Amino acid sequence: MNVTTDDLRKKWLEFWKKKNHIIIPSAGVLPDNDPTALFHNSGMHPLVPYLCGQTHPEGRQLANAQKCIRTGDIDEVGDATHLTFFEMLGNWSLGDYFKKEQIEWSFEFLTQELNLPLEKLAVSVFAGDDDAPRDQEAADLWKAAGIPENKIAYLGKSDNWWAKGDIGPCGTDTEMFFWTGDEAAPKSFQESHNDPRWVEIWNDVFMTFNRKADGSLEELEQKNIDTGMGLERTVAVLNGKKSVYETDAFTEILAKIAELSGDPKLAINPLAETAAANSMRVIADHIRSGSMILADKVSPSNVDQGYILRRLLRRAIRHGKKLGIEGHFTVKIAEEVKKKLGHQYTELEKNWNFIVEELEQEEEQFAKTLETGEREFNKLAGKILEFSNKKELSGKKAFWLYETYGFPFEMTEELCAEQGLTVDKSGFDEAAKKHAEASRAGSEQKFKGGLGDTSVETTNLHTATHLLHAALKKVLGDHVEQRGSNITPERLRFDFSHGEKMTPEEKTKVENLVNEAIDANVEITCEETSVDDAKSQGAIGLFGNKYGEKVKMYTMGAFSKEICGGPHAEKTGNLGKFRIKKEEASSRGVRRIKAVLD
Repeated sequence: MNVTTDDLRKKWLEFWKKKNHIIIPSAGVLPDNDPTALFHNSGMHPLVPYLCGQTHPEGRQLANAQKCIRTGDIDEVGDATHLTFFEMLGNWSLGDYFKKEQIEWSFEFLTQELNLPLEKLAVSVFAGDDDAPRDQEAADLWKAAGIPENKIAYLGKSDNWWAKGDIGPCGTDTEMFFWTGDEAAPKSFQESHNDPRWVEIWNDVFMTFNRKADGSLEELEQKNIDTGMGLERTVAVLNGKKSVYETDAFTEILAKIAELSGDPKLAINPLAETAAANSMRVIADHIRSGSMILADKVSPSNVDQGYILRRLLRRAIRHGKKLGIEGHFTVKIAEEVKKKLGHQYTELEKNWNFIVEELEQEEEQFAKTLETGEREFNKLAGKILEFSNKKELSGKKAFWLYETYGFPFEMTEELCAEQGLTVDKSGFDEAAKKHAEASRAGSEQKFKGGLGDTSVETTNLHTATHLLHAALKKVLGDHVEQRGSNITPERLRFDFSHGEKMTPEEKTKVENLVNEAIDANVEITCEETSVDDAKSQGAIGLFGNKYGEKVKMYTMGAFSKEICGGPHAEKTGNLGKFRIKKEEASSRGVRRIKAVLD
């Protein structure tokens, strides 16, 4: 089989369009108001408020390809399987159709659209436990569709149960597997489901229950379908490849890296177990991911999403040096990413100048950082040589050089050897392990709040960001654009494009404008309209390909008009008194305001 990423994405979207689904564009990679995740990490993540009961402007049957970033395994990227950026194909029923239609359509897509042989397909369903019954309904529907009984496995919660968190929506799911072995698939999937040659390619989630605070389950009034099919991974499986790096998603990117390295043969075998092949995979993934993050106007920085972006870019640059690539090269790789994905995600084209500028500045800044780091290394080495009997650089110091200045262990080892020193490798590994565990815990938290949290406090603070956005434009100028928003029940955090620190007078003006709107106690109205109509009415919105044909436009008297999908108060007077607690730099050209409602 020869299926490209464009082929599969097109088949997916056309199939669900034929099933009367509205094809919605991908949301950006940044969550609008989820304080517990740095990036959208699944297809359903941007749709949490609608899965929780809010009305989606496009209707109840939706499908798309969503840009996703997962950052918990950055240090693992370089092997044959890990990616930080990927596309997730999904379809949703928001309180509309349920198991019967979804399973029938899933079978139809696999066997008729993808023409997968029935003998290579298998599915798993929830086996049942004391908490919830066995999902016999799903099993029976699969059998009715055409899956033989012996190709259905009944598995426990770790395999076939989905939950939004410890409390809230949850339910059974069914996973679909494809046999990748050379010989015939085993007769019994129940007995062979742990065989790694069975590869999961699709997951249908049935949001059936709500778990209450006491741990008990109750049936949801709005039962939903949420599905996910990883685009790159599925293309690899369908083409009989062992890795996503062997698919068309990476062909041109790897070829360009090999060309820049001066050894075009490197791209021939992207899975080679060599240091050079590992470096190529790191560069390919990280520049691809970095380009997609930059396309959403995130700048490298030392905090939050900007910090992840900086890690990705600097790790790629270090591996470029390992391959012997000379001079600045990240823009050349990013050009290949744009060629491959620009037609699907037009923000790559629209924001190309920004991407180029940020990449070039980051390479320049990193070169200076490495120079500074070498001076710091020489200070450490000098102290060891002068004062220590043990001519060894500690693992903690070696990791500090890595984390602060981007020195890979190998570089520190080489510099030590030149000075007649050794390095504590086990101490470095231990420090790196502790750091990775902390990073994973911080960056891969499961979202339990954010847009799904519609408490009064969160709703009021979210509403206040609209007034703040409008006030900033009025005080600072029309160049102000939202670059990020993070809401907790205690405070709002709002990132916006502006090159200078705000003066005390400007902050006071902004506070006064917001509080004037609150004191006016105007009604907050919501209108479902087209993007063009919202534009013509002067609504604020990041008009890329983020929105579908229909949008929700919230109006607060003469103070604010903005496109949004989040929760809002009924009147501005419900908000309380607005107060800016802090205004600071977030990243290059981006400022950050933290504010509260007293």
